[in-house]
Amino acid sequence: MSFIPLPDPDPDILKRRVQIAKSLAKIAPDAVFIEDEEGRQAYETDALTTYRRIPLLVILPSTTLEVSQLLAYCHKEHIQVIARGAGTSLCGGAVPTNDSVVIGLSRMRQILDFNYENRTAKVEAGVTNLGISDAMSDQQFFYAPDPSSQIACTIGGNVAMNSGGTHCLKYGVTTNNVLGVKLVLMDGDVIDIGGQALDSNGYDLLGLINGSEGQLGIVTEITVRILRKPEMARPMLIGFNSNKDAGNCVTAIIASGMIPAALEFMDKRAIHICENYAKVGYPLDVEALLIVEVEGSESEINLQFDHVRGIVQKFNPKTVRVAQNDKETEKIWKGRKSAFGAMSQLSDYYCLDGVIPISRLADVLGWVDHIARHHDFEVANVFHAGDGNLHPLILYNANDEEELLRAEACGAELLRLCVKAGGCLSGEHGVGIEKRDLMREQFSELDLIQQTRIKTIFDPNWLLNPAKVFPLNAPGRGGIEADIAEISMPGGESER
Repeated sequence: MSFIPLPDPDPDILKRRVQIAKSLAKIAPDAVFIEDEEGRQAYETDALTTYRRIPLLVILPSTTLEVSQLLAYCHKEHIQVIARGAGTSLCGGAVPTNDSVVIGLSRMRQILDFNYENRTAKVEAGVTNLGISDAMSDQQFFYAPDPSSQIACTIGGNVAMNSGGTHCLKYGVTTNNVLGVKLVLMDGDVIDIGGQALDSNGYDLLGLINGSEGQLGIVTEITVRILRKPEMARPMLIGFNSNKDAGNCVTAIIASGMIPAALEFMDKRAIHICENYAKVGYPLDVEALLIVEVEGSESEINLQFDHVRGIVQKFNPKTVRVAQNDKETEKIWKGRKSAFGAMSQLSDYYCLDGVIPISRLADVLGWVDHIARHHDFEVANVFHAGDGNLHPLILYNANDEEELLRAEACGAELLRLCVKAGGCLSGEHGVGIEKRDLMREQFSELDLIQQTRIKTIFDPNWLLNPAKVFPLNAPGRGGIEADIAEISMPGGESER
């Protein structure tokens, strides 16, 4: 079952599958090829398991040269390609089509360089997010973005989706922490964008690559910014009698000018599910919980917590508790990081990823509950409150086709709510297949034309990561020869 249609496969490509595999094996003999159906089936989906397609072929190269050679052949033969990291995408970003070749980067996991003087690290795309920090922990450095799947997700996938995490409020998302990439274009050309310098001349192509969802090329190497670990970090747990009080408290903390290292929200349902799973000591008599983490020396931390307490008291907190040591800190974050895994033990869930202005948080939380009840679903809220990145989890039965469709409809309405509130469709998960047909909720036809033109410059025949990001009937979609519908331009002119 698929909520959103994928294009029919090219019958000519399917007939040539064996020959294509033989030709590619000659080009990159040291790469790993997965040709049997059972092996290919392992790559049919990502973490948004609603969408499934068994790819034509799966190839696991280990060098940039191999990626370049493979892409050059696929470009010449007009074969579609999907780059894949760890498959943790929650928006269907790595789902293949039946006539596409999956190029998995899991064997490209070397850490190429640490430069502590420049505070940079160069890694291959298959290195895990957490693996970067672990490799330099003895030097007291870390890599800031920390998505919940950081133990598994790869840095290449993080670049593709511009991933964030709990500490993105203070340190930014992936685009704020990447200084350079090595990019293989669809025709096999290899280019370097950025480097170890803090900035470079010319257009900000690096900003274009971050969050491009595998539409423009395949990133094989990444230079990231690394940071000194803070002297200390401590979280505070604050329980409230209502979601509204918690939401208003978040707005007040940010409005005060203070930027905590992290500011997370959990509603009652999420609190109980996480506590039952992780046994970390969350209060169970509250309707909403904030986790506010601050960093610095002991005196700096105490000053920041005094500031937070002064704000919190205006919103009738039911409980306020500060972690007293590293063990308590670890337990608090274990509960939050376990949220999605804990939820899966209770129910199937559909995880959304909308963004709203912080000032609208309390109101939008009320509407999230209203919309979920209208569609007859329970929803659990656990999200990055400090930057307004919502993650409502719609609890449903994935084996019930009717319920599956209703969950999708509910999710679409919640994302439209985010856009109407002044936000956007995605904060860190990406568009992928999931939000592809909602792009018109946020962008005009002219906006889509400009975006598809950029795609066409990098990938003229639209072979990279097909059926993602842009609606299937978007103007300009499909390549350089595709017709562009007449769109009214400012001043009454039109453009074709």
